[in-house]
Amino acid sequence: MSLKNQNLQDENKFYETERLILRPMNLEDAEFILDLYNRPKFIQYIGDRYIRTISDAENYIQKRFLPQFEKLGFGNYLMLTKDGHHKIGGIGIFERDGLDVVDIGFSLLEEFEGKGYAYEAALKIKSVGMNDFGLTKLSAITTKENISSQKLIEKLGLKFQRFVKIPNDPEELMYYETE
Repeated sequence: MSLKNQNLQDENKFYETERLILRPMNLEDAEFILDLYNRPKFIQYIGDRYIRTISDAENYIQKRFLPQFEKLGFGNYLMLTKDGHHKIGGIGIFERDGLDVVDIGFSLLEEFEGKGYAYEAALKIKSVGMNDFGLTKLSAITTKENISSQKLIEKLGLKFQRFVKIPNDPEELMYYETE
């Protein structure tokens, strides 16, 4: 990691939007991850990560989230409301097997959908990736059935390119990319 990225990682762990605080996911978020990743919509649209216990969630955070922050300086951020500090979702930029361009992804508890939180957080994380980390392109993937995610991805300025399959996922996904 470059010195610039290391400094950004140390100094800018938290980002703010009008209504949200975005901070790197950590082991303290295991209970939230256990809940979010076992919601029916998460499993339907993103996939079953087989996280069934707090220990599973801690292991997932430790093996999947933390190494990417260490390697790249960015990764999966927790969405917290400024009003009440409620944990409402995750937003991040990820390296994914099978994709050449880093992927922006998001997930939200159903009770917070439809309020613009995911777009607000995604717009901020897209800006951070491009401006602070020098990313020149972002991609996004979603299922054909996830219309709300497709709309959000397009609202972020990503354009549908093609259908793709990624390793360990039998489903054909819609692939979007910034131009």
